[in-house]
Amino acid sequence: MDVKDIKQAIRERIWKLLEERDVALFPRPVYGRIPNFVGADRACELVVTLPEFIKARVVKINPDSPQRRCRELTLINGKLLITPTPRIREGFLMLDPRKIPRQYYGEASTIRGMFRWGVPIKPWDMPRIDLVIIGSVAVNPNNGRRLGKSHGYAEIEWGIASTLGKVSEDTPVITTVHELQLVSDEIPREPFDLPVDVIVTPSRVIRVNRVDPKPRGIYWEFVTNEMLSEIPLLNELKARLNSAGQ
Repeated sequence: MDVKDIKQAIRERIWKLLEERDVALFPRPVYGRIPNFVGADRACELVVTLPEFIKARVVKINPDSPQRRCRELTLINGKLLITPTPRIREGFLMLDPRKIPRQYYGEASTIRGMFRWGVPIKPWDMPRIDLVIIGSVAVNPNNGRRLGKSHGYAEIEWGIASTLGKVSEDTPVITTVHELQLVSDEIPREPFDLPVDVIVTPSRVIRVNRVDPKPRGIYWEFVTNEMLSEIPLLNELKARLNSAGQ
C-alpha cells in the first residue's frame, strides 16, 4: 500500500468505528467528514482552560461542526477569530467580537452565521495568529501526527499563513477529537502534513511529544490544477509571490 492508501484505510476504520459505537453526531454519516462527536462541546470547553488559549489574542479555527463551540467560546472570550470558508473557496473571514452583539456569538460560530458576521480578509492582511485549532479524523497521541478528511485544507491554510509569516514553528496547534479517534498506527508523513502539539478529548488534555517539524510555506509541487481552480486564493497568492520575486 502506498502512503495515501495507508492514510485512507485509517480514516475508513475510524469513521466506521464512530458510526458503529453511535458516538457520531449530525451531520451523519461521518464518512468523508471531520466527524462531529458526542462530547465535542466539552472538548472545546477544556481547550479554553489551556494557557495557549488564555494567552492568545488571535485564534484560527476550522469551520467544521465539532469545533463550533470552540469558535463561540473564542468570541465569548473576546478574541479575534479567523476562520477559513468551507474548502477555502471564498478565502478567510475575520470575526471581531467587539463588532458582534453578544447574543449573536452562537449564530456567528456557525457556517451560515460566520458569513453574516465575519468580514472577508486577505491572508496577507491578517494579524499574526497566536493559536490554531483544527479538527481531525484520526490522531496519534504519541507523536502528534494527524489525518484530516484527505483534501488537505488544513495544510493549505497553514501553508498560506506560514508563507506570509502569520504562523511559525512556535504557533501552537490543538485538535479536538473523541477518544475513539486516537490511534496507535504509525501514520505516514508527507512533507506538507501539519502535526499537532495538543490533543483535547471530552475528558482529558494530551500534550504530545511532537517529533515532526511544522511545514513551512506551500509545497507547490503537490498543488494540483484542480486545487488551483477550486481555491482562487492560491492563484492570487502565487501571482503575488511571483511579482515579489519569491
